[in-house]
Amino acid sequence: MADLAKYRNIGIFAHVDAGKTTTTERILKLTGKIHKAGETHDGESTTDFMEQEAERGITIQSAAVTCEWKKHRFNVIDTPGHVDFTVEVYRSLKVLDGGIGVFCGSGGVEPQSETNWRYANDSKVARLIFVNKLDRLGANFYRVTEQVENVLGARPLIMTLPIGEEDDFVGVVDVLSQKAYVWDDTGLPENYEITDIPADMVDDAASYREQLIETALEADEDLLMEYLEGELTPTEEQIKACIRKGTNELLFFPTYCGSAFKNKGMQLVLDAVVDYLPSPTEVSPQPLTDEEGEPTGEFAIVDAKETFKALAFKIMDDRFGALTFVRIYSGTLKKGDTILNSFTGKTERVGRMCEMQADDRTELTEAQAGDIIAIVGMKNVQTGHTLCDPKAPCTLEAMVFPAPVISIAVAPKDKGGSEKMGIAIGKMVAEDPTFQVETDEDSGETILKGMGELHLDIKVDILKRTYGVDLIVGKPQVAYRETITQEIEDSYTHKKQSGGSGQFGKIDYRIRPGEPNSGFTFKSTVVGGNVPKEFFPAVEKGFKSMMETGVLAGFPVLDVEVELFDGGFHAVDSSAVAFEIAAKGAFRQSIPKAGAQLIEPIMKVDVFTPEDHVGDVIGDLNRRRGMIKDQEAGVTGVRIKADVPLSEMFGYIGSLRTMTSGRGQFSMEFSHYMPCPNNVAEQVIAEVKERNAKK
Repeated sequence: MADLAKYRNIGIFAHVDAGKTTTTERILKLTGKIHKAGETHDGESTTDFMEQEAERGITIQSAAVTCEWKKHRFNVIDTPGHVDFTVEVYRSLKVLDGGIGVFCGSGGVEPQSETNWRYANDSKVARLIFVNKLDRLGANFYRVTEQVENVLGARPLIMTLPIGEEDDFVGVVDVLSQKAYVWDDTGLPENYEITDIPADMVDDAASYREQLIETALEADEDLLMEYLEGELTPTEEQIKACIRKGTNELLFFPTYCGSAFKNKGMQLVLDAVVDYLPSPTEVSPQPLTDEEGEPTGEFAIVDAKETFKALAFKIMDDRFGALTFVRIYSGTLKKGDTILNSFTGKTERVGRMCEMQADDRTELTEAQAGDIIAIVGMKNVQTGHTLCDPKAPCTLEAMVFPAPVISIAVAPKDKGGSEKMGIAIGKMVAEDPTFQVETDEDSGETILKGMGELHLDIKVDILKRTYGVDLIVGKPQVAYRETITQEIEDSYTHKKQSGGSGQFGKIDYRIRPGEPNSGFTFKSTVVGGNVPKEFFPAVEKGFKSMMETGVLAGFPVLDVEVELFDGGFHAVDSSAVAFEIAAKGAFRQSIPKAGAQLIEPIMKVDVFTPEDHVGDVIGDLNRRRGMIKDQEAGVTGVRIKADVPLSEMFGYIGSLRTMTSGRGQFSMEFSHYMPCPNNVAEQVIAEVKERNAKK
């Protein structure tokens, strides 16, 4: 049995172009997994970096790589940076125990780093911070650590200081050991020497060590009191133990600096993964849930002796067939075992399983708790499904994916393409839970839904390049929704008499606007037996089934609360069906009276622009009905944060490039729904009516 204390499951995440992939490459090089590090050479132009990012964001070949450092086994997951693919980051964080957040020394904390950081906070993942690219123009380690505090609200625990910056960056000072690590110009990671701290940095290094000790000891109150009262000079072991404890409790984040591309400072980061990031047994165990997704109070304990429990967190189709990436939480898995998919209730036999090495793989005969492996050729398994021992069925806490906000209609260019398109889209939907497909029943069109324009562009591109399906693509459609603005009290009676037993159900109810993002909530305050309890679920089901199509333009209805407070029933004629029909009729009758309103998705937009174009960019965002939230001047330009309706953001990248002579960049993610202005709502409703008339 492998020693789980020597396992580290870590992810590397960052904003696009902060150097994640190069960092991963360096880790593999240093740990002897590869002999020549590959270069991504991050393109500086927007298109260039989008191209690479797109390729990375989807094919993520190095979805998981395994390597060894100081007798510890690392499972490293490289994640994409672009906002349309944050689902990749989210699902990777879900199965990891620790992470390295990489920030660019000159770009600092960028929009995507914020989103990823938030996901990591939600998943309570312990992290190290690595400020990369300190050899770049405008790089400033101290400015980035300030941004980590101000923008992310996180406490960086500074572990290394840079020696020199930009072109003069030669190495780092290890604050704890008070030694300097200096690399030569050959660019080889092993060519460094450990020397005394440069004279001009001695005072700084001493004061940072003081801060480091005080912050670290906060993880152990007794030690801190002794230290502050002057009774204790903590040993390096005590300090390291406190840093480890504080890191795992998310009190602070050990912060390192360097240049992955120039091979400077990486060894200290790898040592920190061993010293400070948790092993699988030190992380809070994954909760188990019932079929409804409610916690059962039980957990998947990380132990090879427990029954088998694992989560499928990524599906990838490659030349060897479908690969299912699995994180094993407890128990062991052997080749030839039969395992149960608790979501589908079907069992499958494990034929081949392997350890991933980027494009390569090593066949395994068994794996155990703490491992991240890939199983080849699983059928019917999707992202988020739990795999377990058929004798001990269980469900791990499910993954929650954001709903798509944009859709396009597509059709194959030639007749023969439709079957090919169906198979290809089926594979792609299995790989990416935020990419959905449906067929419009009236028109027979295939509708693709995704997280943004770029997301869908790339899906269409993959269909063309990887699967050879040429598509005709329609105009993007926005996922509008409907809601209500007023509370009303109403009554509805359903009765039908047609020889034999009839149907009867009477309900008195209130419909009111719900809390934002609450969806649909139902409660019953019926006193006495006017509506028997067994009919409540039928009433709820009736209302809920009507939420799919609103009264204004047929969009799903959000944030409605229904309260059943009275009604009437007939001893013979009342049935669940009668009450369900009554609820449906009630919905149709009352929603138009409750001030039905169209609401639209609002995107959180983050634009980066050179200083001389700020006025144009803000003016343009205002024209797009945007609300400017914040402006922040950086070294190389200005970041503007705004909330803008999605319908106004189509084709924005083109306009932004024109306005900023190709130097602007932006990212956006779904934020919330807001009421549409009347003129927009009228236009949308008219368009829907026109489309329906054509059908």
